[in-house]
Amino acid sequence: MTGKVYLIGAGPGDPGLITRKGIDCIAAADVVVYDYLASAELLKYARADAELIYVGKKGGDHTLNQEGINALLVKKAGAGRVVARLKGGDPFIFGRGGEEIEELVAAGLAFEVVPGVTSAVAAPAYAGIPLTHRQFASCVTFITGHEDPDKTESMLNWQALADTGGTLVFFMGVKNLPNIVEKLWQSGKDPKTPAALVRWGTTAGQQTVSGTLETICGKVAAAGLKAPCIIVIGEVVSLREKMQWFENRPLFGRRIVVTRARKQASDLVERLSQMGAACLEMPVIEIEPAKDLSALDAAIENISGYDWLVFTSVNGVDAFFTRLQGLGYDTRVLGRIRTAAIGPATAKRMNDNGLNADIIPESYRAESVVSAFAGQNVSGKKFLLPRAEGARPVLPEELSKMGASVDEILSYRAVQGQAEAKDLAEALKSGRVDMVTFTSSSTVKNFMALLPESMAKQLLSGTTLAAIGPITAQTASDMGLEMDVIADEYTIDGLCKAIAAYYQKKTAV
Repeated sequence: MTGKVYLIGAGPGDPGLITRKGIDCIAAADVVVYDYLASAELLKYARADAELIYVGKKGGDHTLNQEGINALLVKKAGAGRVVARLKGGDPFIFGRGGEEIEELVAAGLAFEVVPGVTSAVAAPAYAGIPLTHRQFASCVTFITGHEDPDKTESMLNWQALADTGGTLVFFMGVKNLPNIVEKLWQSGKDPKTPAALVRWGTTAGQQTVSGTLETICGKVAAAGLKAPCIIVIGEVVSLREKMQWFENRPLFGRRIVVTRARKQASDLVERLSQMGAACLEMPVIEIEPAKDLSALDAAIENISGYDWLVFTSVNGVDAFFTRLQGLGYDTRVLGRIRTAAIGPATAKRMNDNGLNADIIPESYRAESVVSAFAGQNVSGKKFLLPRAEGARPVLPEELSKMGASVDEILSYRAVQGQAEAKDLAEALKSGRVDMVTFTSSSTVKNFMALLPESMAKQLLSGTTLAAIGPITAQTASDMGLEMDVIADEYTIDGLCKAIAAYYQKKTAV
């Protein structure tokens, strides 16, 4: 086998900015070698059997020095492996990609370069700073703020940089900021020239400090800004005041824990991220089939004997149709059965499986389903309810009171998720969490089970808690937790709206 290295620009931090080809190369790789500045979220595209190797360099602390990285790439590719080398930004813009390729060429190994979005362009854009503008700058210069320390003299022509009249963008220069400012002053650059530093550009942790050449050092020191930063100097910086957008989003910078099962968390994570939040996925539940599916199988085999099929959750729909198809059936066997669903998400999942809901109650609680059936003749009718272990008994009890015959079948269960108790406790203790979200009673119970009982309330002190609805909030209350946010509409969309409204109100006070 012939090995190959794909040198991939991972983009500046926002995982959505990687190219399609970059994702395809990660997915095809046997080995993924990734940097400190490459988003760890990109690793989800790697194969389950891929070898993941971290070689990050952070403030002089090198997991592996550049020579070691070069040797690693040669070794893995030389052994016939396909290697995805993930580098933050673009590999050829101060990414030392050229050095790595020189080693591959010397070893006679195949490679491809997949360009990426450089932080020099992306970080200012996310800070509301256009690098060029017809009225302010007709050229832009990219400059290293940290030259090779082994050089005997600088390769930078400071006089030429000061005289360009365009935008100057410095990489890795936060430690050398005073020297950069001094060199430009000495070369005649106007001290009133606007300047800005953008830290962790394009991520939820983005921080921007702006001023002028004569004030920027003091402002950066006061803000405690550290690497990684991009420095932008030029008249275009003045446009930030009216063009900033990324940092204006309603949840910008809020660190929110998502406790949903990992497979189901994507919609909530996506919505919160779009509003600016930094999401910490800590799945405290996982959805599994019920231990004994014989009752569900028997119900499906005798499905023609039921008049109504009622789903109370997306998980119930998934579990039912997995078994239906596993037994060799499809929706044709449900032709005469009437159906009901709690909530639009449940109804949509039914629709995805080719089944429309006859009844969708106005609100998304079992009590509302009971009310919806008040106008139906259910006496003597047979109901099938595929649901979770430990589900609330309200619905089957009330339907039975109305004369219905109800088979409540256990089709799935929510078990303890894979969130690490140590990581969760550390995140809360260190103050890295602004809010914890709960989307079911199970998430509340399993979340609390992960925390030391004697320290739970102390760890959650000062942390905002949000529930998807009153049932989840009541479970929390029973366990000694009071919710700060309770969605009026018991859906993911409703929860996100309630969270945004909470922080908007808090900011306005």
